[in-house]
Formats: sequence, structure tokens, C-alpha cells
Amino acid sequence: MASRKPRTSNLELKNHLYPVIMAGGSGTRFWPLSRQLFPKQLLRIMGDETLIQQTMRRVVCASSPNRVMISTNPAQAESIRVQLSEWKDALADNFILEPEGRNTAPAIALVALELVRRDPDAIMVVVPADHIITGQRAFDAAVSLAATLATQDYLVTFGIKPIRPETGYGYIRPNRKVTLRKQGLLKGHPVSRFVEKPNAAKAAQYLKAGDYYWNSGMFVWRAATILDEIKRHQPTLFGGIDRIGQLLQSGAPRKAIDDAYCALKPVSIDTGVMERSKKAAIVPVSFQWSDVGSWGSLDEVASKDKAGNVVIGRVIDLGSRRSIVYGDRRLVATIGLTDMVVVDTPDATLVCPKSRAQEVKQLVEVLKTQNAPEYLEHMTVHRPWGSYTILEEGPGYKVKRVTVKPGGRLSLQMHHRRSEHWVVIAGTARVTRGDEVFDLNVGHSTEIPLETRHRLENPGEETLHIIEVQNGPYLGEDDIVRFQDDYGRGVKREA
Repeated sequence: MASRKPRTSNLELKNHLYPVIMAGGSGTRFWPLSRQLFPKQLLRIMGDETLIQQTMRRVVCASSPNRVMISTNPAQAESIRVQLSEWKDALADNFILEPEGRNTAPAIALVALELVRRDPDAIMVVVPADHIITGQRAFDAAVSLAATLATQDYLVTFGIKPIRPETGYGYIRPNRKVTLRKQGLLKGHPVSRFVEKPNAAKAAQYLKAGDYYWNSGMFVWRAATILDEIKRHQPTLFGGIDRIGQLLQSGAPRKAIDDAYCALKPVSIDTGVMERSKKAAIVPVSFQWSDVGSWGSLDEVASKDKAGNVVIGRVIDLGSRRSIVYGDRRLVATIGLTDMVVVDTPDATLVCPKSRAQEVKQLVEVLKTQNAPEYLEHMTVHRPWGSYTILEEGPGYKVKRVTVKPGGRLSLQMHHRRSEHWVVIAGTARVTRGDEVFDLNVGHSTEIPLETRHRLENPGEETLHIIEVQNGPYLGEDDIVRFQDDYGRGVKREA
């Protein structure tokens, strides 16, 4: 039984709440809209905001922006900073980066380690970045009750009432004979049983029983408590995390810290800790929830036409039923589809039966083994200063359209293996080339020779557009040496 602590006021609890947004996933089942470097959390699936923007706005209601922690990796951190720029000052020091994905337990332990250093009484509210939740008041009430239980050293998870015999989720059975705490209509219970993703027959049985809940993947606990439970149930992992803490405290080189983290064994927080702990508790919640795990799951959250179709973008349809059709830029025309998924993007198109939408993940694995560019990122890539779009490429050349926001500027950089030619098509470009600094107006151009320090910036009040033509034997984005940068990307070779 968890130790009982003195009751804490709601205001005191709020001052120790630290939402932790888990933002390191790839969202492969949402390809081709999601990519390795532009995962599902960065997409606008419902409404005008992306999933991670919606998540951020949701959690700051329970805490404050400067206590929100972002757990992600270096490849995605830049895009996340761009999308969360509204809170950039509050989040400046709150990114905890995994050098390499090692599953959820190491990632959570790394954040917990930092939070205990900042606040020994820190309570973590761990939420995925890519879920859709409706019902802010219900969410806030669940967080409040769970935080109260967390002060008593419980590890709390939110349970979602099943609406179908889903085989893609884990299930949780609460011990309803024991109520840990009540708050309005909400009750907390000890966990009686965790069940891994079941087969169809078992899922139907759990749905009929009525006393099982989906595991939402959201958790609330004291940072110190989860570290204690990791130490108890995953001592090897805890030893590695403790070693990383020592390296951080001693000011060790970044490479030594990264190497220590990459040496950790991948462990899921569910199977590695929650399913073994005697402190696991569940709060069944009433808010609407979807993890939007595949294209087929849009049926749960998106509005439909009279024929049951989800239609997004430039689409003309004749006679289709219960289908999902997504058009990005081009017109998509469909006729007589039934239970199908059609997703069109500028460089890739997906067509599959809705019943096989989960298999998109396998398709992405094939693209990965082929080293296909469509696996990694979109033709248009967003950066803190603006964006670039690949218009055409071939052996020894690449053509881009580059946009720079007013006041934005790229890093001072150099390339070892390519030269560049810039032509201004809108706005004014300020160019640094070696020791020169000069402005270019519409129709003017300049050459950036190989191994020449250079920088592009926008001194004007309108967006700058240029056409960039690259020439060289290697045109990868990792051929960059940065000497100065406004966005914290350092002065070393990096993508």
C-alpha cells in the first residue's frame, strides 16, 4: 500500500505540476502525410492547430507554460520549436533530447531526473503529443484527481471506456472494491490487472464484461516515485540513468552523455514498470479520446458527409461511401469507392482499403529499407526562419524554393561539397558572402562558391522568396558547417 502523505491544496498541487509532452514518435501509420522528420504530432488533422499545439494548449490549463517539458529527439526538436513558438520563451530550457529512441521508460526517467533536480516535489503529467481529446474540464478534473493520488505515491494512468473490441490497445481492469479517492463523478482505483493487446475474441470479451478500460498512455506520478519504481523493477536501467545524472552534474562532454544513453536497453514504461508495480492506480475518465493511430481512426473524430465519407482538401467525389479521401494541393477525384482510404500529397499517394490501414506501417518499413526520400521528409521542409521546397533534383543538381520570414535569417554556414546560386523572386535578400554583405532585389542573383562562409537573411517586412540552385557531387542536408546560429543548433556539422 502506498504511503499516505498530508493533504495538499489544489493551488500547491498546481505549483508542482509539470506536464511532460512525449514528442519523439514517428507516426508511421499516417504516411504519406506524416514522415520520419515530420511525424503525426506536427499535422493539422482536426481544426486549425496541429496535434502538438492542441496538446500544449490543453496542458497549460493544468499548469503553466514554463513548467511544460518536451521529450523528443534532435531531429524533431527544431520543427517542434517552430510549432510551439507562441511559448518559445517559456520552453527555451525545457527540451529534454534523447540522442536515440530507447522506448518510453528511459525517456521518462531522463525527464524525471531533471525534474527532481528542479523540484523534489515535482508531479509529472505524462501525455503523448499526438492524441485528440475533447472536453477540457473533464481533462482538468482527471489531472487534479490523479495529482492528488500521486502525492500518496500512486502511479496513476487514465482509463478510456472502450467503444469497440479494439485489438490495438492494451486493457486495464480496476479493482472496484477499493476506492482510493473520489472527486465529483471521478473515482480512483488500484489496478487489478493489465492486459497486453488482445486478439479479437478477447477484446470482444472485455468489451462485453464492461469493467475493462483502454490504456490511454497518459500517466500522473511524482518524479521521485517513478524513479524509485524504475530502480525497484528495472535496476539496470536505473543504474544507467543514475550514471547519466552523474555525467550531467560533472559537466561531462555531450558525447559521453549521449553514449551512456544509447547504451540503455529499450524498455516500455507499461511492461517494464506499471505492470509490475504495486502502486499502479487508474482513474476512469469521461473525456473523448482518440490516439488517431491510423487513417481508419479518422472515423472516430472527423465529421462525415451523408454517405459516411471523411473528405479533406480539394476533393470531388461521386457516389463513394464510408471512405476517407485527403487531398493536399492537387485536385483528387474519386468515383464509387467503398470503405477506402485515398491520401494524396505532392510527392506520394496512398490508396488502400480502410480495413488494411494499419499495414501502412509495413509499407513505410519498405521505403526505409530502400532509403527512399519519401520515407524521411516532405518536399516542403519547415525551419525556424521559414521553409524550403525541393522543386527538382537529379545527378549533381538540386533546385529549391526558399522562403524567409521577415526578420528571419539562416545560420552563418559553409558547404564542403556544393556551390549555390540564388535568384530573388520576391522581397529583399541580405547576403553575407565571405567578407561581403550586400542586398539583392527582385530579379537579381548571386553565386555562393564551394567552401565559402555565407548567410541569407530577410531585412524587409514581406516574406523573402528565392530560387536556389545547388551543384555538386553531394547535395545532402548534412553538408553544413554552422559558425553562428540564432536557433540553438550549435556551431558544428549537423543536419
